[in-house]
Amino acid sequence: MKKELVICGVLAAAAASLAIAQVKINACGASFPDPIYERWFADYHKAHGDTQINYTSNGSGGGVKGVTDGTVDFGASDMPMTDTELGAVKGKIYHFPTVLGAVVPTYNIPGVTQELKFSGATLAGIYMGTIKKWNDSALTSENPGVKLPGDEIIVVHRTDSSGTTFIFTDYLSKVSPEWKSKVGANKAVSWPTGLGGNQNAGVTGLVKQTPGSIGYVELIYAIQNKIAYGVVKNAAGAYIKASMESVSQAAAGVTMPDDFRVSITNASGKNAYPIASFTWMLIPGNIADANKAKAIHAFLAWMLSDGQKIAPTLDFAPLPKPVVEKEQKQLAMLEKGAH
Repeated sequence: MKKELVICGVLAAAAASLAIAQVKINACGASFPDPIYERWFADYHKAHGDTQINYTSNGSGGGVKGVTDGTVDFGASDMPMTDTELGAVKGKIYHFPTVLGAVVPTYNIPGVTQELKFSGATLAGIYMGTIKKWNDSALTSENPGVKLPGDEIIVVHRTDSSGTTFIFTDYLSKVSPEWKSKVGANKAVSWPTGLGGNQNAGVTGLVKQTPGSIGYVELIYAIQNKIAYGVVKNAAGAYIKASMESVSQAAAGVTMPDDFRVSITNASGKNAYPIASFTWMLIPGNIADANKAKAIHAFLAWMLSDGQKIAPTLDFAPLPKPVVEKEQKQLAMLEKGAH
């Protein structure tokens, strides 16, 4: 009888454990931070088996649309939501910066093994279609000693609504008055020239398979795919290579507004990489499912602590300490239900 009671107790405990339903959270958005997000969500699930976060990388525009339509539990974007976009959402959306990353100009020029230098004016000219060949004087003057071919430059850009595009065009708008007036900065723009690829992976693939091409992608995509990427002239006049350190320099001393919507492209620091940005998770202030709300808040707390330690392993820069502390206060407010 005693043995039967023990068995029953074990079975009851197992049943109770199974009865605790796993919280499944659905999210979508930016491909720029997708490598670190996939790692975070996998690691978090290993440590917290009752929480599973499914993330679809469909571009920043997809993340904004998802939270606007209420089809996902949270979104992700490399461009902060505009006032118009926020006004279209039922309830409040909170921006939580997650990591810092860099957008780099990638290129595929057969026979050229040197690291190329690009100024903002040159990049704007290439993407405007006014600099058409690799041996244009704008490029040869910036790259003395490099034998650049007379081949046509094949421009590659994003086709989807993309935060990576916003970061790139935001930078170009700051360094080129012509770009600002004729094209501007947004998640999707009317490109003057070029071929289109879907998401960071699509642009990476097109550049890799197209001789004579140039594109723009998040740093990790260039590193993982072993594609050449250039150094970029910053606001201080120095040519800077994208790295965790130079991206961190772009955010050094940033005055973070209370809503966390900020641009750090073309930062003034002498060692700052100029095409750098925060990327954000878009968290609804009112989440109807209490279990999901609790799980999302718990993940955010982990992301701001343990998650930051993982970022450098994938060439993303962790958040500055003052930004983390400011976000922790916002999270505490959300947890108290002060929407």
